[in-house]
Amino acid sequence: MKWTEVTVDVNKHRKIGQGLVVYFRIMATLLMGCVMFFAALGLLGFAQAKLTNTTPNSSMKGLASSVSSRFFLDMLGMEMPHMQTDRQTFTFSQSNVSGFLFTLVTDLNWKDPKTFISREMPGMSQDRSVVLRKGVQTGDDGPEDYGPKADVIPKNGEGGEGSITANPSTLPEVGETTKGETKVIPPTAQPPRTAGRNVAFIYQSHNQESYLPELDGVKDPDKAYDPQTNVTKVGLRLAQKLEQEGIGAVHSDKNYPAIEKSFNYYFSYKYSLKTLQEASSSHPDLKYYFDIHRDSQRREKTTVRINGKDYAQLYFIIGGKNPNWKENEQFASQIHQAIEAKFPGISKGSFAKAAEGNGVYNQNFSANSVLIEVGGVDNSLEECYRTADALAAAIAEVVLNVKKVDGPNTQPK
Repeated sequence: MKWTEVTVDVNKHRKIGQGLVVYFRIMATLLMGCVMFFAALGLLGFAQAKLTNTTPNSSMKGLASSVSSRFFLDMLGMEMPHMQTDRQTFTFSQSNVSGFLFTLVTDLNWKDPKTFISREMPGMSQDRSVVLRKGVQTGDDGPEDYGPKADVIPKNGEGGEGSITANPSTLPEVGETTKGETKVIPPTAQPPRTAGRNVAFIYQSHNQESYLPELDGVKDPDKAYDPQTNVTKVGLRLAQKLEQEGIGAVHSDKNYPAIEKSFNYYFSYKYSLKTLQEASSSHPDLKYYFDIHRDSQRREKTTVRINGKDYAQLYFIIGGKNPNWKENEQFASQIHQAIEAKFPGISKGSFAKAAEGNGVYNQNFSANSVLIEVGGVDNSLEECYRTADALAAAIAEVVLNVKKVDGPNTQPK
């Protein structure tokens, strides 16, 4: 009887088994690493919200804004050979990946020295905002303030130097305001409910911020600046409407690029502080201060339709670096509530900015001082004028309520 001999290569099967063990260990390690990575991200986001009073949205927005279209094209090029580009500019090269990881971890860019000092130098980086008070239209988006591109703002005196004017009278009619052309109507002011005193001061620190629909041939939001047709007109409209509401107002149309030698956009609040000091010295009854700006967001985030008409929306900005910022926020909240009661949706709420940028906005000058952004780059002056009219009514209501608390009502019967 013959026996069949079977030979089993145990070493071969042992090697296969060892390979499978190594494979599963690697997969388990990678899986555990991913879980730990996302858990760490969640904990860091929670810590950021608790320790800095900011949401992780600002960090994610900054990261998203740093990703260019070239990034996505190079991703496609990894699968589609005809879309591949020069390896030196390839997004996923060793140099670019290392730089990306360095920026992700440190929030610094070794190719841009400005990022190493931007946190210590006011004005060198975009402000981050924290919502303090919401309106019915407040979403996840906050106000955005991007500075002008180089040489966008003329410094040769265009637009004149401007001045500080008390009791502005003529009021442009809404609907006849495009391209700087305005049709005026006779003022119909109410009796002076502030007893002849000028109590409200309106000025514009970034006085050349403008609106694209008013600028012929300009499509780039970063170039929405003009020495004549700009946010100063919105501030003037607000002052004129306050006069009609019976609130004595003073308006500044100071043109800082024409006034200041070696003008620097990032020193705008330094320039406007001198305007505040000059105005308060000339008009000692001033008590309420409004710095009017234009936001940098696009139309869908800065426009609301009420009763068949489009209105530019408002942001109330509070300087978080001001030690007494809560008093300013209380003042802004009164105006926010007053305008929301009559025109729900116009106000997008109040936001604090303190992490970067100026962070004070001259609001330490007075507890009744607030920065208000009216509309964005895509709004028209007509839409901003409608909002300025509604804002004036809200401010008048707040001022009169304060007068009732501070002293006897001097309004004529």
